[in-house]
This record gives sequence, structure tokens and C-alpha cells, in this order.
Amino acid sequence: MEVLKLLIQHNSVRSMGFRSGQFSRLESFSTSCQWGTRKKVSQYSTVDTERYSSLVRTVMSSKNSSQTPASIQDEDNQLYGPVIRSRPPSQQHKVPKNPHPLLNHAKAHSEYVPGPLARVMLQRDSSKPSMSSVTRILQKTMPPEQAFYLERWKRRMIAELGEDGFKEYSLNIFRQGKLFHAAVEETLTPETSPKEDVECAPEVAGYMESVSHVLNEITGVRAIESAVHHSTLQYLGIVDCVAQYRDSLCVIDWKTSEKPKPFLHNTFDNPLQVTAYIGALNSDSNYSYQVENGLIVVAYKDGSPAHAHFINSDQIKPFWVKWLLRLEEYAVK
Repeated sequence: MEVLKLLIQHNSVRSMGFRSGQFSRLESFSTSCQWGTRKKVSQYSTVDTERYSSLVRTVMSSKNSSQTPASIQDEDNQLYGPVIRSRPPSQQHKVPKNPHPLLNHAKAHSEYVPGPLARVMLQRDSSKPSMSSVTRILQKTMPPEQAFYLERWKRRMIAELGEDGFKEYSLNIFRQGKLFHAAVEETLTPETSPKEDVECAPEVAGYMESVSHVLNEITGVRAIESAVHHSTLQYLGIVDCVAQYRDSLCVIDWKTSEKPKPFLHNTFDNPLQVTAYIGALNSDSNYSYQVENGLIVVAYKDGSPAHAHFINSDQIKPFWVKWLLRLEEYAVK
């Protein structure tokens, strides 16, 4: 029996390619070595490749689909109803409920007569309901996208300057604006000789240099920093200036900016503000004339030439409609 085991073992070793003399060394191998372990079979080896290839060719060669754009739309109509196409709210054509005229036909287009400038002080009658200012109405009815960008700018400035730094920055901007308006007012006052150099604060020297070419084209000043009110539509404001610009009588608004504003749409609600002042002035009995044009002058601190945006009588009309709509929106808030 032992002889038979040795013969079987000897034949097994030879079948593995070992010489009989090497068998003694194999005996020292651990029995844990798995010489006869089967190779793992891949799951993909059981796939019928011929049948799979045929299926792929059938799908890829098909030019027609059971679903078409028309069938998908029909299915959606059945499930959700037909699609209603409408304009975005901002693009819908709106008409004011109270289409009050911009011009006052009871007033004539009077010629300019040199004389004292109109400086009507802002007065509020406690016995009558208080009127809202143009600035307040525009702020309360600001479009959502404009309010979003304004708030984003404010947060970015606070992140850079801090709460106290942003307050100081805002106060400086307001202070520079007042100084700039005072310097322009002094320049346009008839009592000041055109040849006389008007002294201004160093903070606004760049702004004055910026608007110098515009000031040279302004004549026939009729009003400066003068209050206007619309008794029918119940709002008021203070116009910066009423004067001739290139032979056109305008309500002029002076603005300062840190960024260039070469186009009218860059001025956001400023055209509505000027238009509102024009409507109020035309309605106000303190003024014997009426105005049809507007001018927005954007000055820059670095002294670069200001952008003067002239708005003629035809351009004013759609802005007047928008202003009436903003008034109606304010009334329901």
C-alpha cells in the first residue's frame, strides 16, 4: 500500500514538470499553498455576445422613435393643460388709471426775462394731508431687480468697510453732494460774474472741472434749488435748476458718480425723477411758465468730462407714464 502511494506521488510530481530528484524539496512547502485554485469566472463570460450585438444594432439603426415632440406636447396637454404663453410682468403694457397730462395748457411758453431767480422754499401745511416727496415715492416703488443690486452693493461695501466705515462713507458722499450743488449754484447765480473764479471746497474741485463744459452751455437760469408741488397728484420735490441748455428750457438735475454713466439707462430712476419735477413745476402756480425737456448731468470726482443726458419732449412722455404708474403703486402700499 505504501509503495502504491509513493508511485502515485511520483507520477504527480512528474506531471507537474519536476524531476524526481527535486521532490524532496517540495515536501518542505506548506500545505496551505493552493496549487489547484480555480480562476474566477467573469460574469460577462456568460453573456450571449451574438444576441447582444444584434440588439445594439437594432436600436442604433432605428430612425423612428415612438415619442415625437408633437406626441410629447399632446401628452403634456392632457396631463397639465395647454401652455399659456404670456409676457413677463415687466414687459406687459400698462396704462395709468389716471392719465393726468404732463403739460399745463393754461400756461404759455414764456420767453426768458432776466430777473430774480425763483427759490421757492419747501413749506408743509399742517392743516392739509402731507405730500410725499418724489425721492420717497421712487424708493418705495423701486423695481425688485434694482433693489437687489442696490442691496448687494451695500453688503459688499459693508464687508469691505465695516458697519461704521460704511456709515462714514455714506455721510461723506452726502456731504460732497451738498458741497457740489452749492458750488454749481454759486456759479450759476447772476450776481456772480462769469469771469470771476468761484471758490469751492477741495473735495468738489474735480466735480466742478467735470461739469465745466456743461456749465458753459447753460444760460437763462430761472430757478435754483426751488420747491415744486403737484396739487392734483399730491407729491412734491426740489428741482436743482431750471435753465436753458443749448436753447432748450430744461429741468436740470446734477448727479455725482464714482462710475461712468455714458448712457441714459445707466442713471436708473433719474429720468423718472426729472420727469416728476417737470410735471410738478407745470402744475405749480408759483411758476408762470412750463417745461417740456430734462437734463441729467453726471459729474465725476476725477475731473473727467461729465455725461450730459438731454431728454427731449418726446422722450419725456413715456417716462411720465411710468411715473404715473409708480404713483399708483405707491398709493396702494
